[in-house]
Amino acid sequence: MRGSDITLSLKQKFGVSASAINAVWMSAAWISMAGSLWIAPELPAQSEPAEDEIAIPAFHEYDPPSTLVVPRTEIRGAKFPFVDVHNHQWQMPTQDLAALTAEMDALNMAVMVNLSGRGSQRVQREDGSYTFTLGPEGFLGQVLDNVKKHAPQRFLVFTNVDPEGIDEDGWTERAVAQLTADVKAGAAGLKVYKGLGLDSRDSAGRRIAVDDARLDPIWARCGELGIPVLIHTGEPAAFWLPKDGSNERLLEMMERPGRWRGAPGEYPSWDELMAEQHRVFRRHPETTFINAHLGWMGNDLDRLGRLLDDLPNVHTEIGAVIAELGRQPRFARKWLTKYQDRVLFGKDTWRPSEYETYFRVLETDDDYIKYFRKRHAFWRLYGLDLPDEVLRKIYYGNALRLFPTLDPALFPRR
Repeated sequence: MRGSDITLSLKQKFGVSASAINAVWMSAAWISMAGSLWIAPELPAQSEPAEDEIAIPAFHEYDPPSTLVVPRTEIRGAKFPFVDVHNHQWQMPTQDLAALTAEMDALNMAVMVNLSGRGSQRVQREDGSYTFTLGPEGFLGQVLDNVKKHAPQRFLVFTNVDPEGIDEDGWTERAVAQLTADVKAGAAGLKVYKGLGLDSRDSAGRRIAVDDARLDPIWARCGELGIPVLIHTGEPAAFWLPKDGSNERLLEMMERPGRWRGAPGEYPSWDELMAEQHRVFRRHPETTFINAHLGWMGNDLDRLGRLLDDLPNVHTEIGAVIAELGRQPRFARKWLTKYQDRVLFGKDTWRPSEYETYFRVLETDDDYIKYFRKRHAFWRLYGLDLPDEVLRKIYYGNALRLFPTLDPALFPRR
């Protein structure tokens, strides 16, 4: 197959422009911590290369076994019991919690925070477009009942708010009243999904900004109730960049075309979204916020540090961004040591086999750790070898401060 044929195939399969793919073919080298790869501008015409020719793969297929021989630490469970503050369990009303806690025990996970307390369902708007909204009425109550009956000490459950009815009469008052009732019933916090600021629309089809003033009473009420708000705003900044060979997340744009946010006029810029979120933090100093995914600043920790310095009510967590820390082990170690009181452990997607990568990056000095999802990180990771004092705070100490209902008996005494 010739390169032009592969370009057409990739365009049809992934929705990436031909110019973007051709830019990849024409790149002289793809260099990462994993090594370097030469890409020819045109593949050999023969379907089967001759013995003296090189079979050159497409860049997204190139992932050779490493010949590097270095020590590898096997870690099935974390060094200390930990709280995962960023998890999603979508079937918890009827879920077998005994089976789930057994999986948690194998990881040394003391407590899981289920951020999806109100569930989720896909619905069609009046204009024919689709969006995700909260689950059916009574979903949260069933989740809380299941937890209380079978594993009350092992789970915290967050409630959620759907902003799409924001311009209805009395919406804000009803949302605040529902939040108050949810906390009284046992909800431990409020999780805000990334739809706010990106995809959520009012009845006129206008984007609902993260800092929309009609949401202010909700943030304020969380402060009054003493519960944290874990908020996910936006995506990695690379999702706004051109889909070409200069974008280190190009593979993700190819595998998940809907995640690209760079179409002119369709979405606010990444900087605009972050500014909206940070204005909310500043307007509500009495409310504790947990900025999800290192605030999408894992690739610029100095910038995140300045935000934390400026806003003592803001914390962050490492869900889905361990690859950012692992590619800058020396600086990330210094940064986490400096901000050890502000960072919590989170994972996001519930796949127990993937936790070992987090443990190895945080606890060991291992070299050349392969990440488990290439579209997130084609590079290799390196262990930070964090001191026990820092590990304890990230794993459970900071969570004990933010969640007073946690059972301290689940964690080591200092």
